[in-house]
Amino acid sequence: MNLNQITVPSLDLTRSIPFYEKLGLKLIVESLPHYARFECPDGNSTFSIHQTEELPEGAGIFVYFECEHLDEQVDRIKGNGIAFDLEPTDQPWLWREARLKDPDGNQLVLFYGGENRRNPPWRIQNS
Repeated sequence: MNLNQITVPSLDLTRSIPFYEKLGLKLIVESLPHYARFECPDGNSTFSIHQTEELPEGAGIFVYFECEHLDEQVDRIKGNGIAFDLEPTDQPWLWREARLKDPDGNQLVLFYGGENRRNPPWRIQNS
């Protein structure tokens, strides 16, 4: 099994599509006003947004995008006029993360975990 796609809700795709393009995703399906899908610049996964009448309550959705050159990626995105809630920061779980929200408040985490993403020192060993 392989994770192919994540879909997040949006109240207004015409506002969200340019935001995700500024992040570096490539628009491959545009079915306004209800749906849009993007290719991630690395790997084979896709990401989509769908129109909804209301957004989830509470902390909402968190989507993690791994970036090998995180600091440079954040600088490029900031150059496109997008603000971050957290600049690239080393975390105690051995990842470096930067955080921001999309126009609908979905939580986006750009990070680099390297080997520790799948194999942290505390990984459970299968018998």
